[in-house]
Amino acid sequence: MTEYTWPTGVGDPTPEGIRRAWPATVAALPVGAAVTGKVIGRQPFGVFVQIHGVPDAVGLAEVFAAPHGTVPPPVGFAISGNVVSHADHNYQVRLRLKDWGDERVPVPLWPNNALPTARP
Repeated sequence: MTEYTWPTGVGDPTPEGIRRAWPATVAALPVGAAVTGKVIGRQPFGVFVQIHGVPDAVGLAEVFAAPHGTVPPPVGFAISGNVVSHADHNYQVRLRLKDWGDERVPVPLWPNNALPTARP
């Protein structure tokens, strides 16, 4: 397995499901909406996110919107952030994450996980 992956796992939204659900996705996730989710794909330019509560939505958080030197978090990483726009041409919800973690210790944002107090 390579360091970078596309969202093709079991339970990930399918392209057809994403396209069909797009009008409902845009209605459910207006610009500014707070979201939580899980990283389902990782690329050098950012991460694809399955958004909780909207199963056929795919979010994209791009690295250019992150602090300088950010490394995209790994697949399975829990995120929280906000919707910043909708990309109608490819049915993606653009996200700004609250915390990207880092390459040493990604900060867990899943409910009930303790946040580390210091990083090595």
